[in-house]
Amino acid sequence: MATKHENDAVLERKVEALRPPPMYQVLLLNDDFTPMDFVILILQEHFNKDRASATQIMLKVHNEGRGVCGVFSKDIASTKVELVLTHAREYGHPLQCVMEEA
Repeated sequence: MATKHENDAVLERKVEALRPPPMYQVLLLNDDFTPMDFVILILQEHFNKDRASATQIMLKVHNEGRGVCGVFSKDIASTKVELVLTHAREYGHPLQCVMEEA
C-alpha cells in the first residue's frame, strides 16, 4: 500500500511478518549418583507427568544420557531449570537440568 505526501513522495508501508517466540526444550542429563526415583519425582512435581510418563523419560535419560521434560517459552523454561536445580541441590543430588532452543 502506498501513500502520497505533500511533496509527491511515495512512501511504502513495510509489512513485517510476526513470528511466534522461540520455544525451548527442558532436558535432564544423566549422572551416576541421582536415584531414579528422585528423577521420577522431579518429573511428576515440576513437569506434571504421570508415573508412567515420568518413568519413560527417566529411562530415556538413563539409557541415552538426556531426556526432554517439556517444551516451553524461554521464561518458563528458565524458571523450570532453576526450580529443578534448586530441588536437586536441597536433597544433595547432582542432577543437571538444562534448556536449549527447540
